[in-house]
Amino acid sequence: MNVWQEFLNDPVIFISFTGLALVIGLCLFYAGYFLYKTSNAE
Repeated sequence: MNVWQEFLNDPVIFISFTGLALVIGLCLFYAGYFLYKTSNAE
């Protein structure tokens, strides 16, 4: 049983992990944006 094949064939797993990756990516982006804005504030 190939895990990668199972991941690509099961839409529930694929959509949930894609959504999780999007949320984590947005969190990292906004954390970096917040740190950048606070360090460069006048």
